[in-house]
Amino acid sequence: MSRMTVADLLACKGKRKLTKVTLQDVVLARAAEAAGIEVATARLAPGIDQIRAAAPSLFLVFGLRHGESHSKKAELARAFDAMERGADAVYCPMRKKVVRRLADEGVPVVGHVGLIPRRATWTGGMKPVGKTVAQAEKVWDAVRRYEDAGAIAVEMELVPERVATEIARRTSMIVFSMGSGGGCDGDFLFTSDITGETEGRIPRHARVYADLAAEQARLHRMRVAALRAFREECDSGAFPSARETVAIEDEEFAAFLDRLDRPAS
Repeated sequence: MSRMTVADLLACKGKRKLTKVTLQDVVLARAAEAAGIEVATARLAPGIDQIRAAAPSLFLVFGLRHGESHSKKAELARAFDAMERGADAVYCPMRKKVVRRLADEGVPVVGHVGLIPRRATWTGGMKPVGKTVAQAEKVWDAVRRYEDAGAIAVEMELVPERVATEIARRTSMIVFSMGSGGGCDGDFLFTSDITGETEGRIPRHARVYADLAAEQARLHRMRVAALRAFREECDSGAFPSARETVAIEDEEFAAFLDRLDRPAS
């Protein structure tokens, strides 16, 4: 499968449902690639080049974390660096003028509306946003601001399904639902939730498809047992045995000993 362009992504609106996940390392990138996931988000950090190489078909969004850039020049520099290193778009949950600045320079931007964890204190904590008319209108206004600034997509987190569906119908951007129901253009989950590797409570909106935490624990026990057995056999002399060593013919060894005993010349 060839990698989507921005035009390809936008052409999916109303025609096919997209899937979006998070990538933390090369192993997950390879898995998402093999599974046919279309879109993924990865933080712009050391190792991002390897993640890009491991997932050549994914539309990859590199995350520009809020607060990491402290000037207009730095914001643009980070975005250009992301694109240079293989990003198809950048995740930028910042103010409208920052998004517009990036879009004006040809950088595709993915925003964030609804529950935004870093700003949850202003909306009453880590809970759904949009259950009242006032809140729903604020979500809609945020979507329109992103659209007006030139963003190509938004993540919509924990917004009531009917609200999210109607907003998705009314914007030209791709809307990725994270806990906002199935009426958006794509569904977005953290890979650790999907694979059962999240520590602590699984979010209500997520669904677990595997129990890799238990498998990782089992593999850890096996590694510890193997390492302990190696240490114990080294202590007892059981390792190494003749199978793990290299032999030398008796005549050759005797001649070697004879040479060792000769005075140095």
